[in-house]
Amino acid sequence: MAVKAGGPDPAGNAKLRDVIAKAKSNNMPNDTIDKAIKRASGEDKNKNYEEVMYEGYGIGGVAVIVNGSTDNRNRTAGDVRHIFDKFGGNLGTTGCVSYLFNKKGIIVVSKETCKLSEDDLMLLSLELGAEDFASEDDYYEITTSPEEFSRIREELEKKEIVFEQAEIQLVPTTYVKLEGDSVKRMELLIEKLEELDDVLEVYHNWEE
Repeated sequence: MAVKAGGPDPAGNAKLRDVIAKAKSNNMPNDTIDKAIKRASGEDKNKNYEEVMYEGYGIGGVAVIVNGSTDNRNRTAGDVRHIFDKFGGNLGTTGCVSYLFNKKGIIVVSKETCKLSEDDLMLLSLELGAEDFASEDDYYEITTSPEEFSRIREELEKKEIVFEQAEIQLVPTTYVKLEGDSVKRMELLIEKLEELDDVLEVYHNWEE
């Protein structure tokens, strides 16, 4: 989708640069990335994939958002609805839970591989315009606005910062706690949604 929207050259296609960064942070080999770009600009040119989003409720009223890409909306909607129904959720209408999330750029850096000290990385991130910086047990998390995400990520790359994760996410504003059997049921619902071929990400506000 990124290639078809802005061309196969990452230098002139910011969305493609973001996708490549996300792929690399998930350890996708360069050869696989190159083949996907060539395929999208070659034999798959006539396949029209589009982004889709579904909103619903999981176990205990947990808000769930499913993002995907598809060349057949009816197939994907049916598959997602089936998983919600089968595993105790409820597919809702557009807007029913999206107000409970904010779109944010999230950059995760492993403390083990980071060449900068915590103070230096925090200072650099905030100087570049990051909204927040957090230090967890094994990693640093840098939060940006969606508009500034690509620029900040690219500036950090220039400083040879290696990312464990770098993508725009939906971050919950409130969380729901589950107990007992509800935990396993919610895990199963998320797992089955993520197994669908057309699904890219599943966001939720379950406090795991």
